[in-house]
Amino acid sequence: MTTTPAPDRTNTNTTTPAPAAGATPTTTAAGTITNTTTAAGTNTTASTTSTSTTGTSLTAGTTTTATVGTAATTAGATTAAGTAGTSLTAGAPTAAPAPHDTTTGDLAVRHLKVAVIGAGISGLGTAIGLLRAGENDFLVFERATDLGGTWRDNTYPGCACDVQAHLYSFSFARNPEWKSTFATQAEVHAYLKTTATRHGVDPHLRYGHELLDARWDDTHHHWNLRTSHGRYTAQILVTGTGYLSDPATPDLPGLDTFTGTLFHSSQWRHDHDLTGRTIAVIGTGASAIQFVPQIQPHVARLDLYQRTPPWVAAKPDKPNTPRHTWMLRHLPGYQRFRRAFNKHGREIVAFFMSRPTRTTGMKNMAAGHLKKSVKDPALRKRLTPDYTVGCKRLLFSNTWYPAIQQPNVDIISDTITHIGPTHITTADGQRRDIDTIILATGFTATNRPIAHRIHGKNGTTLADTWHTTGMTAHRGTTIHGFPNLFMILGPNTTLGHSSQTVMIEAQITYILSALKTLTTHHLTTLEVRPEAQNAYNHTIQTRLKNTVWNTGGCTSWYTDTHGNNPSIWPTYTWRFRHQTRHLDITNYQTSTHTDHTHTTP
Repeated sequence: MTTTPAPDRTNTNTTTPAPAAGATPTTTAAGTITNTTTAAGTNTTASTTSTSTTGTSLTAGTTTTATVGTAATTAGATTAAGTAGTSLTAGAPTAAPAPHDTTTGDLAVRHLKVAVIGAGISGLGTAIGLLRAGENDFLVFERATDLGGTWRDNTYPGCACDVQAHLYSFSFARNPEWKSTFATQAEVHAYLKTTATRHGVDPHLRYGHELLDARWDDTHHHWNLRTSHGRYTAQILVTGTGYLSDPATPDLPGLDTFTGTLFHSSQWRHDHDLTGRTIAVIGTGASAIQFVPQIQPHVARLDLYQRTPPWVAAKPDKPNTPRHTWMLRHLPGYQRFRRAFNKHGREIVAFFMSRPTRTTGMKNMAAGHLKKSVKDPALRKRLTPDYTVGCKRLLFSNTWYPAIQQPNVDIISDTITHIGPTHITTADGQRRDIDTIILATGFTATNRPIAHRIHGKNGTTLADTWHTTGMTAHRGTTIHGFPNLFMILGPNTTLGHSSQTVMIEAQITYILSALKTLTTHHLTTLEVRPEAQNAYNHTIQTRLKNTVWNTGGCTSWYTDTHGNNPSIWPTYTWRFRHQTRHLDITNYQTSTHTDHTHTTP
């Protein structure tokens, strides 16, 4: 039996640390009345002011107490779910969460300093950053029953990272136990779980809590959150859902009529034995590159539907020797050196990709690998891309070309015109019978599902805002009209040359700086100015204009349906890290309590 954690039930009697005297009951977003009492025993309420509203704030200067009970168990894993004596005073370090917590229904709305959505690399990194900064008043909401994000979901055969393991791990949680240059899915997932436990994140995790709706309350200056297991409010909302979390299903005629087994590579059916079956794999991207060589020896026939061939280079993957592992374990400086060497070494790739004419060396490397691997000139021509290397992400594999040249593999470049109950028909009129379809068609990277669930100041969703203005953000993190919202791996933070953990850590630094700014200046809200966001986006798009990602002659998931590129960070990662070292407060509109002196920059 699987039991999912219920929402947190809290006591609605709150205590503020003695602001001005008075007696006013405060109405929460859920409509319940909360009596606030000063430390001296007199009733009080704190008013807030902003550039547009004056109301009552529940976001600072209050504390809540939580009930303590039994642990909540999900899918065989026990999560320590509660918090006791959690402080909501802005920036004040709080008591650590209680080890167990029983919660029921929507009887109470718990207020948080920070709500984090998603327990992948971004969400876990944010949680660790908060704890390291002394902030305990937060929860991480995860819709699944385990942490890990894309490294939890993608369990297809052969799944592994194409960035060196030392660079893909956190700089503050280096791992000496990697078995080879590039880590497997199982290794990365295990690393994330171990790191979360080691840094004390587990008590803050709420599994089975899918964010259904988030709405900004411009009166109380907080976010009203509705999850699949209850309601919460939070002063700060951080999304760590990334862009590789929701699979993209292609719009293929008749796909819904197929009666065989159909699944996406990120939702691998391990219960479906492929041995002796007739398989259709649709897509030749990063996932297919990895799982096709794994399943090819076992299937009767594999039809590989290729829209455009990818550039594939040799993968320099080598097992770590015992001597190397010893050095990683016992010489911390050596491990730091290896990570820094990988990080700075990859920066030169950004220089090459800044102009298509600079990619000749990369093209020769990939073309040489193709020529060495595929001797048949006709097949080699079919496998040679017609776009500049780097326009789509350069892939790495030593097994792809050997696998797709086997007698039981047929590479099909003709367009699919119809899918029937047991077959696929292509534009050349040929019909091929199959019993299994595997979609290797990527993710909804430029149409973030979470954007449809976040409502800003005027009630408009983030998705509708981006539909009107384009998918943009300031520093890839904050969006005008959505105060106190911070999006990790937001617009134009995707890398085509290095590790996403570098960008994630930079954004976490930026968010922590924002929290410190809120505390230091006694602020209740931060909202990026529209002119700052527009200027930033103009700079990004200007840098992208002549890069390989925009002018390389391909159609990739980096671009949206309008041909814009809201995905790629177009230059060196050190520039992004420099921009996000501190919150650029002059680019923000702010609001604060009236009992503190404040000047909006």
